[in-house]
Amino acid sequence: MLQALKKADLFGIYEKVQAGARLDAGDAERLYATPHLPLLGFLANIVRERLNGDAAYYIYNQHINYSNVCVNLCRFCAFGKPKDDPAAYQMDLDEIAAKVRERRDEPVREIHIVGGCHPDLPYDYYLDLLRTVKAERPGVHIQAFTCVEIAHMADLAGKSIEAVLEDLKAAGLGSIPGGGAEVFSPRVRERLCPDKLPGKDWIAVAKAAHRLGLKSNATMLYGHIETVRERIEHLLALREAQDETGGFLCFIPLAFHPKNTDLADLSRTGGVEDLRNIAVARLVLDNIPHIKAYWVMLGPKVAQIALSFGADDLDGTVLEERITHMAGAETEQAMARTEMERLIRAAGREPVERDTLYERVA
Repeated sequence: MLQALKKADLFGIYEKVQAGARLDAGDAERLYATPHLPLLGFLANIVRERLNGDAAYYIYNQHINYSNVCVNLCRFCAFGKPKDDPAAYQMDLDEIAAKVRERRDEPVREIHIVGGCHPDLPYDYYLDLLRTVKAERPGVHIQAFTCVEIAHMADLAGKSIEAVLEDLKAAGLGSIPGGGAEVFSPRVRERLCPDKLPGKDWIAVAKAAHRLGLKSNATMLYGHIETVRERIEHLLALREAQDETGGFLCFIPLAFHPKNTDLADLSRTGGVEDLRNIAVARLVLDNIPHIKAYWVMLGPKVAQIALSFGADDLDGTVLEERITHMAGAETEQAMARTEMERLIRAAGREPVERDTLYERVA
């Protein structure tokens, strides 16, 4: 293996990884460029096992996408619709309560709630949504509202980000998902999502949440028009923010699904590209404890292989996800706990049911 690493010009990176030294942008470029995928997986697996051993985490969770009406209408998104679109929808509080009630007899530990930036929903709707979920399931952890949605709420209410976060926390918010980060590059955002919260402001919202004791996740949407250098800049920006706050629980590389978007002429990423992004993320993001292979986007088989390429989490049972499926995902909308554990064991890992904060469930 050492000879192979030397021939592939990866031995210097191997020495850094073994020593626990931080990789730089040049190292990341070399990792993205190498054709030696097994060696990349080998390097990422060193860090993965150092941090998490053989554990492969999953959670029993439920997704609720409360509305797809959105003012941003990003070119890479098949989910968001203008409010007069025939496919537009928004759920009232009774519908949300019913969704939660449907699963009340199941051991759901997390309810994951995201939606579009609706131009007309009042600020109190979001607070009442959290209270409604808590009334139905007082013990559940609510992971809700991306940094983009939170900034939108602040604009609606004429409040600071910090004040909105305090209100949401008091209403039942437990943590924040990682969506809306896309790629931080101003060039990419200008071309694909010019009306969306800028990348630097996404980071500012995340940092504000961390300072108030709210943990969050982080994502990167790859496989569209971004360059490798822009991917690396995105990862380094997250690493710098994590150095400051320590509030990111998990990083999730999200493979772009072009179907039903303005970028439908692009091809989907393949398994090699997906595994490469997971492995590079694990090696560069030395201060974020978990890397997720989101099975809904990758498919169960690639997600399973990713457990040897740096990933230590497969997400969860999910129960009705709309955003990726509206972009053409062909995966199932839910996965049974038994199937999740079977996939993990078949990959040679130990299945560990977790809660949102990565505490093991007894």
